[in-house]
Amino acid sequence: MRILFRLIAVLLACVALPAAAAPSLLEVDQRLAAIAWRLTTANAALCRDRQPVIGATLHAADQYPRELRAGFAAPVAVELVVPDAPAAVAGVQPNDGVVAIDGQPLPAPTTGDTPTSATRDAAQARIAALPLDAPIALTLRRAAAEQRVTVQPRAGCRVEFEVLTGSKLGASSDGRVVQVGGALFEKFGDDQIAVVVAHELAHAILRHRIRLEAAGVKWGLLSEFGRNARLFRQTETEADLLGAYLLRNAGWDPQLAVRFWREYGTSIDGGMFHSRTHPSSKDRADAIAAELATMPADAPVPYAPPLLARRDAPLR
Repeated sequence: MRILFRLIAVLLACVALPAAAAPSLLEVDQRLAAIAWRLTTANAALCRDRQPVIGATLHAADQYPRELRAGFAAPVAVELVVPDAPAAVAGVQPNDGVVAIDGQPLPAPTTGDTPTSATRDAAQARIAALPLDAPIALTLRRAAAEQRVTVQPRAGCRVEFEVLTGSKLGASSDGRVVQVGGALFEKFGDDQIAVVVAHELAHAILRHRIRLEAAGVKWGLLSEFGRNARLFRQTETEADLLGAYLLRNAGWDPQLAVRFWREYGTSIDGGMFHSRTHPSSKDRADAIAAELATMPADAPVPYAPPLLARRDAPLR
């Protein structure tokens, strides 16, 4: 089981959503995949852990109840393809079955009735372990026929992204996996979602989970008090600041992060009742604005800000 530490989930969990028609899970997955593609590939130079990224999301039959598995062309299949990404350029299409990667057949799926992501995770790990810039051969099954395509990947940060179903707004990261609540996509547009995803990616780049564990912090109720709360707030601020730069590197206006907290913060941080582990929305916006003001006018793209050096500093 993956254990993810709470980041901005505390701030976002208290918003009641309208009863308007919600986007489908596939639509939400597609939106998240496009945002993650931009952020991870544009900021690869800032990431120590990188992987080849093809711009396609995989899923496996055994992630679903048994009655839904018959529609898969193979145990692992392509759920979606990011437009204009390498997989799309190579001709990969949604619903293609993935039979083999670089000539190596994928492992057999589990046979039990309990849904599991193990088969999907193994396929993703197979791609992640390949060289960053080497072409990847995919053997696909489409309409009962097999074909082989070659995908030229891009280097990207070694972080996976998942949508969590449910009615609460939230997002979290354990340094390897970013989970984003599907309910966020009902309330916000992609520019605002990008602020949240960039924040979570910044946590991974800045090695916050590792640094918090090394500092001996306590999670759960104890995170709200004393040194624990102070160190969590410190990591939240670091992620806010770096997240704005990640947005800029990926082609967004970094001021989006400032506007996000100024325009939406009071409705999502609980006002005077916001968690002690997180700065107030006003403090977030002010800190990001002040940080961006220090960026050189001729800063390159991608830009690696000085605060990136903090990822090796102990939390005190």
